[in-house]
Amino acid sequence: MRVATDVGGTFTDLVYMKGNGEIGFSKSSTTPPRFEEGVLNVLNESELALEEIETFIHGTTVIINALTERKGVKTGLITTKGFRDVLEIARGNRPDLFNVRYQKPAPIVPRYLRKEVEERLNHKGEVITPINKEQLKKIIMEFKKEEVKAVAIAFLHSYRNPVHEKEAAEMIKEIWPEVSITASYELTKEWREYERTNTAVMNSFVKPIASSYINRLEEKLADKKVTSKKYIMQSNGGTTTFSLAKEAPINMVESGPVAGVFGSAILGKIIGEENLIAFDVGGTTAKCSLIENGNVKVSTDYHIEKTDRWAGYPLKVPVVDIVEIGNGGGSIAWVDPVGSLRVGPHSAGSVPGPVAYGQGGEEPTITDANLITGRLSAKNFSYPVDLQRVREVMEEKVARHFDLQVEEAALGIIRLANSNMLNALKLISVRKGYDPRDFAMVAFGGGGPLHATFLAKELGIRKVVVPVASAVFSAWGMLMTDLRQDFVKTYVERLDHINLNEMNKEWELLEGQAIKQYTQEGMNEASIVFSKYADMRYVGQEHTVKVPLPAIEWSPETLQQIITSFHELHEKSYTFQLPEAQVEVVNLHLIAFSQVEKPKMKEMKQAADTQAPLKERRKVYYEETGWMETNIYNRNDLAPGMRISGPAVIEDLMSSILLYPSQDLEIDSYGNLVIYNGGAEHV
Repeated sequence: MRVATDVGGTFTDLVYMKGNGEIGFSKSSTTPPRFEEGVLNVLNESELALEEIETFIHGTTVIINALTERKGVKTGLITTKGFRDVLEIARGNRPDLFNVRYQKPAPIVPRYLRKEVEERLNHKGEVITPINKEQLKKIIMEFKKEEVKAVAIAFLHSYRNPVHEKEAAEMIKEIWPEVSITASYELTKEWREYERTNTAVMNSFVKPIASSYINRLEEKLADKKVTSKKYIMQSNGGTTTFSLAKEAPINMVESGPVAGVFGSAILGKIIGEENLIAFDVGGTTAKCSLIENGNVKVSTDYHIEKTDRWAGYPLKVPVVDIVEIGNGGGSIAWVDPVGSLRVGPHSAGSVPGPVAYGQGGEEPTITDANLITGRLSAKNFSYPVDLQRVREVMEEKVARHFDLQVEEAALGIIRLANSNMLNALKLISVRKGYDPRDFAMVAFGGGGPLHATFLAKELGIRKVVVPVASAVFSAWGMLMTDLRQDFVKTYVERLDHINLNEMNKEWELLEGQAIKQYTQEGMNEASIVFSKYADMRYVGQEHTVKVPLPAIEWSPETLQQIITSFHELHEKSYTFQLPEAQVEVVNLHLIAFSQVEKPKMKEMKQAADTQAPLKERRKVYYEETGWMETNIYNRNDLAPGMRISGPAVIEDLMSSILLYPSQDLEIDSYGNLVIYNGGAEHV
C-alpha cells in the first residue's frame, strides 16, 4: 500500500492506494507550527493498518511558510571579496517602473552578517587567487560570536569549479561541526551570481527548520511502526528521500502544490487528454499550471513573492511553472481604505476559519459566500453551522457598506474571487500564446470544482474533469510520482563551432553524477531513466528557450534537429524566429528519474441506469439568473455512465461541483466527473 500526505495551509490531506487500485482518502486540520501532528492526526483518522504501508510520500508547506514569514534561522554569508553586496544590488530591472518610492526586496542576510574572503576564479573556473584560510577562520569566529545557526557559501564562478567552496565548507565543519552549511554548488551549477547566492542563502535560512521538522516526522512515524520507504515531494514534480531533502530543503519550496499538477498530467494520459490546465483551489490559495502534450513545464527561474509590482526573491532550482494567488476558500473579503471590495490574500485558515465553522471567525470568506448563495450546504460541514450568524457578518462587513442584499454581497465576493482566478489562468495560457479552447481543465482541491465551471465558461474551455478524491488530489498525485533529481549546468557554447565529443562528455559526467547519487541512496541503476534538455538562445540575446533533446549522443544530424526545434520553440514563445542568426547553448539540463512501481487505477462497474439518483432540490443563486431551483446530487451515489444536466450541484463531504444551466456532466469509467460546456461535443 502506498500512502501520501499533503500539508496545506488549512487542511492536511491523506490518500492511499492499494495494489489492486482501490483508493481511499481522509482529511484533517493542519496544525501549525507542529505540522507533523496534523500528519499523525490524519493517519489516525484514516484507520489504516500503518504496518502495511510500503511507501510513504509527504508534501509540506513548511519551507514556503518559513520563507514568506521570515521564520528561518540566523544566517551568515561568506562570499568572494568585492561581492558582499550582491544581495543588496540584486537586479537593475524595476517591476513597478513609475513608482519613484520603489524599494528592492531586503536581503534575508543583513549586511553585518555578509562577510568577504580573498579568493578568485576566472570565468573558466581556473584559480587566480587561492582562498585565504586565515580570513576564513576569522569569519567563522565572528559568526560563532554572533550565534549564527547556518552559513551559506557562494563564491564567484564556483558553478564552473567548486574547489574553493569545498575547501571553505570543510574548514567550517572542522572548526564548527554543529553549524548548518550550504555551499552554492551543492544546489546549482548554473550561472547568475545574484540568483545563485540568494538560493544558497535561502537554503541555509530554512535548513535547520527543515531538518528539525523531518526528524520529528520520522520519529512520529517510527513510533507508529511505519517502517516503509519514505519520500518527500519536491518542487520539480518528483520525489526525493528524507535524507536528501534535509540537505537541500529549498527544493521543497512548492512541495505540495506541484503534486497536483503532476497528478493532472498522469490523469490526462489515462483518460486521453494531453493538453491540460491544472486548477487547484485550497483553503488558502488558488494555483494553476499548463500542461502541453503531457509535459509538465519546469523552470529554474522561480521567484518567491514576485508580483507585477514586486521583484521577489529568485531561486535557481527547478520548480514546476505554477501561478499562485491568495484566493482560497478561507480567503477573507474586506473593504480597503478607498472603499473597494477586496478578496484575499489573507486567509482565515483552519483556525478560526470561515464564520461558517463556528470556531470564532469574524470575517466573511469565500466559503461563507458560497454557503449564503446555496452553492454549499450547511449539512456538509464538519461543524454545526449558524447560517444566521454567517448572514449577519456578511451584512455587517460587506453588504451594508455597498447598500446590497446579503446574497448580492456574497455573489460579489464570488465574482471578485473568480476574476482573480481568471487572471491567474490567463497568465499561464493567453499571456503565453496558448488558446484555452485547446485545453481541458482538471479541477481539484476543496474549492477548485466549485469555481472551475464558471471559469471554463469564461475561457471557452470545452471540458472540465473533476477527479476522484478531488479534494485531496495533490496527495493522489504524489502516489503516482517517481524519484526525480535535476542536474543543471551552465555550458555556454556556440553551435556553429561546437565540439561534439566534449558536449557528449559533459552529458556523461551529469549522468554519472545522477547514477552515483541514486545508488548511494540504495536505488537500482537499472531503474534510472534520463531526459535531456538544453536552454538555448540566439547569440547576443538574454532570454533562453528550453529545448527537449533526443536521448542519443549528439552528432551533426541530431545537432541540426536540435537547432530546428529551437527555432520553432522560439517562435512559439516569442512570436518570431531568426533562421540566419547563430544559436548557442547556455545550460545543460539532465533529469534523472528512478522509476518506482505504482498501482494502476481501477475501472469501475458501469451503472445499469444512466439516470442519477436525486438527493434533494434547493435554491442556488447564479450570476445571470439569480435564485434558481436546482437539483442536488450526492457524488457517492453516482456511477460510471450516469449523466446530469445543469443547473445542478454535486456534493460530497469535502467538495462541491457547481453545474450551470448550459453544462452537462458524465461519469467516466474511473469515476471522474467530466463536465462539458454548452455546444461542446461529448467525446
